[in-house]
Amino acid sequence: MANARPVHRLSKKLYDARVPALREELVHLQVRLKEVPSKVLLILAGEEAGGRGEVINTLSGWLDPRGVETFAFRQPSDEERERPLMWRYWRCLPVNGRLGIFAGSWYTELLRAQADQGLPAATSAHHIEHIRNFEKLLVDDGTLIIKIWLHLTKGEQRLRLAELAANPDTAWRVTDEARRNHRLHDRLARSSARLRAATHRPGAQWTVIDAADPRARNLAVAGLVARKLSAHLKRLEAPRPKAPRIAAPKSLKPAGLARLLALPLDQKLSSSEYEAKREKWLGRLHRATRAAQAAQRSIVFVFEGWDAAGKGGAIRRLTSAIDAQDYRVIPVAKPTDEEKSHHYLWRFWRHVPRAGLVTVYDRSWYGRVLVERLEGFCTEPEWRRAFGEMNDFEQQLVEHGTIVVKFWMHVSADEQLKRFREREHTAYKQHKINAEDWRNRRKWHPYEIAVGDMLALTDTPSAPWHLIPANNKRHARLQILKTAAKSIEDALGL
Repeated sequence: MANARPVHRLSKKLYDARVPALREELVHLQVRLKEVPSKVLLILAGEEAGGRGEVINTLSGWLDPRGVETFAFRQPSDEERERPLMWRYWRCLPVNGRLGIFAGSWYTELLRAQADQGLPAATSAHHIEHIRNFEKLLVDDGTLIIKIWLHLTKGEQRLRLAELAANPDTAWRVTDEARRNHRLHDRLARSSARLRAATHRPGAQWTVIDAADPRARNLAVAGLVARKLSAHLKRLEAPRPKAPRIAAPKSLKPAGLARLLALPLDQKLSSSEYEAKREKWLGRLHRATRAAQAAQRSIVFVFEGWDAAGKGGAIRRLTSAIDAQDYRVIPVAKPTDEEKSHHYLWRFWRHVPRAGLVTVYDRSWYGRVLVERLEGFCTEPEWRRAFGEMNDFEQQLVEHGTIVVKFWMHVSADEQLKRFREREHTAYKQHKINAEDWRNRRKWHPYEIAVGDMLALTDTPSAPWHLIPANNKRHARLQILKTAAKSIEDALGL
């Protein structure tokens, strides 16, 4: 593991002599960063009184503030506790061209939990696995992660806390928690060393910096940021090979396509039968969602399917069973410029519901392995690793208590053609059809292959796919109401 141990007791004269060139280099690197599709995430952690705040203030003074965002993560708020652990961090990730500084992070919460209650080894290992996956996901997406641990021995920490306490202007920084952490220094040091070793991975390595001398510490941190950012930009600015042509898709998991093609589409349901059963299942779904709310369990519905499969109509019927104050429908379309500047999952993490509430995604993160795969909006390595990224995302939701219900609404090619023509000839439906829909239709078989892979590779015990035959709209809508109600009841043990 990398260690940067600066010379102790750096004189003010030498410090002042080195700062101008370092500041100039950092600002120049910031300018270059704006021109590439990448961002920087600087994670500052370390022993109590190691000077994280001082380092942040120093960097903020040396860098162009227009390109820096700083976040200090303290105890989670009620809103944050009602969502998965990583939600609060996803929201604060920097956009391309910017540097995000995190004072406190997912490491802080894990160390705090270990100190407070001594987490079982299996629980710690599980949290660490999520951390590794998260950081790998960011690195794979082009983020430069710089993780710094500001190290103080227990003796140095005691002296630093005494100095702070003796000064009326800084005594407020010596909190009860700081004193407690000092008493637990050795225990926390052992835990943090194990945690750093477990999360020291390619692209997300730790660097330990001696924080005993503030001037040397500041130069060491700034110098490390400059070196890592310079090397990162050099890689990004190097000529890249031309993107290969989009090859015809080949099935990764034929079993998924076989499952899709085996779905019977000849179910019928008359209007009278539908009306007779609809109220029963709307009522049952309403009671199930109320029970979930009482249990402080959030719900995520995911709707995917062919164009004109009836997703919008099905969603309207489903939400009619839920209090309008308790749900949000998130229609997913072409990403905005801001969304393109983030990892593709960012725009979905933002809308994860609070405890007891419901989010309905009208299309979802699965676009990554469907339209983005087939239209070349992402590379093959990107869509291939997306299967695991999406499974991990859903697993985090489920582990937090969220009930995840995923629907694929399936129609035949003939039924889709019939509905397309109906839209073209019905004035109030013409806005639903455009040239892109017809172009996608010409890729029906490639899309079948992509859907089959999606079903095979993201159908998990905690977030299974429910395939809905949708040639008959009434049958599909009733089936969705039934499946939604039963899925919630099963999750609640009703």
